[in-house]
Amino acid sequence: MAIVDVVITAFNQGELVREAVESVLAQTAVVRAVTVVDDGSSDQRSLEVLAELPTHPQVKVLRQGNAGVSAARNAGIRESSAEYLLVLDGDDLVAPTFVEKCLDALTINRQAKAATSWMRMFGVASASVRPRGGDVTAFLTANSSPACVLLRRDAYRKCGGYDESMRSGFEDWDFFLSLLRDGGTVDVVPEELISYRTAVTSANIASMSKRTELYGYLVDKHSAVFAAHWRHALVESEQRSTERLMAWESLAAAEPKPHLMEATYGDGGMAAVVRLASLVVSE
Repeated sequence: MAIVDVVITAFNQGELVREAVESVLAQTAVVRAVTVVDDGSSDQRSLEVLAELPTHPQVKVLRQGNAGVSAARNAGIRESSAEYLLVLDGDDLVAPTFVEKCLDALTINRQAKAATSWMRMFGVASASVRPRGGDVTAFLTANSSPACVLLRRDAYRKCGGYDESMRSGFEDWDFFLSLLRDGGTVDVVPEELISYRTAVTSANIASMSKRTELYGYLVDKHSAVFAAHWRHALVESEQRSTERLMAWESLAAAEPKPHLMEATYGDGGMAAVVRLASLVVSE
């Protein structure tokens, strides 16, 4: 039987951490142990919840000074000896069959180093999210996997774990580039088994202001990977830009005036404005 341990990272998340723990304890597959890593919480309610969690025999709380989510994940994984590791943020949830179906995916594909699933956003935003996973080329222009994954421990060890110097975002993306640089895949179960909580203060929103800088760091750090797959990265980037432009056209067609103040040059923007204007005229 596969041995699975869970690492949940927490920082001032109050009752949400308890909900995350309950979601992993409700798995249809056997979870041996749950380590909640407190990354220096100071909120009183969070501290109270963390103090209550170890009353469950499978759960322990590991405390550290605030060192960031990467350091918290690495610390929690060091506490485990399981063959499989589930990594989960303290404000997210997994469906009861998440571990079972991810284990099935890893059993079917021995080349897969991790497995995850589609997501359902909830909170301030509600939407279905369908990450595609794949090999390292799928991660050159976008992060193609949620942070919540079931990892093979050996694959985690060989890639060196999470980069603890990355405290401004993109640490997950960086990890997957490291994980897959020598081959393998992240496989995705095509079901919404992760509930991803959204809030106006989420790390994803904060990291957007530094997106270009952080992406530049990834390119520099993983330069050998990008150099080996430069053509794929360029073509993929152009494809994504085209898809976004087409999506913008569809939205703008309903209310074109606010969107036509200026046309960008050299990236298909002028052609998009012409197509959009043609649609408006034809109507």
